[in-house]
Amino acid sequence: MNSVSSSNSAPITDLDSWLAALLRPTALVELASLGVCILLAWTLVWLLRRAVGTPDEKSILFGRRIVDGVMFPLLLLGLGLLDELLLQQWIPLALFKIAMPVLVSLAVIRTGVKVLQVAFNNAPVVRLLERTISWVAWLAMVLWVSGLLPVLLDELDQFKWKVGGSMLSARNLVEGALTAGAVLIFTLWISAAIEARLLKSATGSALSLRKAISNATRALLMFVGLLVALSSVGIDLTALSVLGGAVGVGIGFGLQKLAANYVSGFVILAERSIRIGDFVKVDNFEGRVTDINARYTVVSAPNGRESIVPNEMLLIQRVENLSLNNSRISQSTEVAVGYDSDADLVIRLLTDAALQEPRVLREPAPSVTLTAFGVDGLEFALGYWIADPENGQGNLRSAINLRILQALRAHHIDVPYPQRVVHTVAGKPAESLSPD
Repeated sequence: MNSVSSSNSAPITDLDSWLAALLRPTALVELASLGVCILLAWTLVWLLRRAVGTPDEKSILFGRRIVDGVMFPLLLLGLGLLDELLLQQWIPLALFKIAMPVLVSLAVIRTGVKVLQVAFNNAPVVRLLERTISWVAWLAMVLWVSGLLPVLLDELDQFKWKVGGSMLSARNLVEGALTAGAVLIFTLWISAAIEARLLKSATGSALSLRKAISNATRALLMFVGLLVALSSVGIDLTALSVLGGAVGVGIGFGLQKLAANYVSGFVILAERSIRIGDFVKVDNFEGRVTDINARYTVVSAPNGRESIVPNEMLLIQRVENLSLNNSRISQSTEVAVGYDSDADLVIRLLTDAALQEPRVLREPAPSVTLTAFGVDGLEFALGYWIADPENGQGNLRSAINLRILQALRAHHIDVPYPQRVVHTVAGKPAESLSPD
């Protein structure tokens, strides 16, 4: 037993030793054991997916497929570590010295990529970060397997310089950058899980409040993670007081608009004067609020256009919130008919034209009024209510106008043209009628 343990701890230093170790019969046992770990991890993830139901494709743990989430590589890594501890008590290991660094790299890459995809919603910068994580993980794996990693770290430790009262080295910077990346990935994972739990079943005003809590939690976690990363590098955190003062001066002078938008965003989310899903009109642009971020709010019009509105504008300007009380809004259309038309019949036709549209509410019911005795005819106004302005207003008004026109023509009710009467004075020449 002792001879086996000592052979496991001794590193394989050259290519011939690697080949000789991989050609031993025990390598087949390692390969079969590793295959069992893969099959067992696959089965466990499949059972977990069935236990939790159909996971969301944005789920970090599971993803769209079994191998798409973080759960599979993490389970495989845990099973591989357990398998290695058991096998090294009985046989000398060779294949696991390559397999374990590969499994660690796969777990790091899958975790980093999946968390970034969920946290930043597949933004273009995520692609660059994914490639960076992959290259760093695979490079670390190669250095680990080849035995060059300790040598490289020792060489980087020789490059030192003094920063204030701290002594830094190239190794500190590399380790600090890796620690910062790991801490930020971990904080983004936690914040994404909190956001998914908070926003899962929230609607209306609760959605806006939970969105504010989610944004504040993410900012706080990332700030704490940044402090932990700076501490791991060896930077004295008391030096941040100077940086904080400089940032405060910058916000007070050059960044006051940006700061105002961020503060306005948290005020809007906290007081819930504008909520996600509200139909608003701001700066002559009407649409539904689809997202409220820390700096701006996204308003989507029914025609597909989107407007990015700075949050400060929503506080200092007049904003019409058409759905703060309820989502119902009123519309009206006007029509003129000839003086010889039956007014009662016109009222009935206009009312029926509005009721034939399913989007028009029955309560309150459409109403028709005789508004004026116009120059060209009797002027009627049709008023009605709708509850879904996000589906368009002009299209509904057009459909009702077409129904009105068809009904008037079917009943031979005249829609008069503008008429003008010209009077002439007998016995005066025509030129006297022309202006001087």
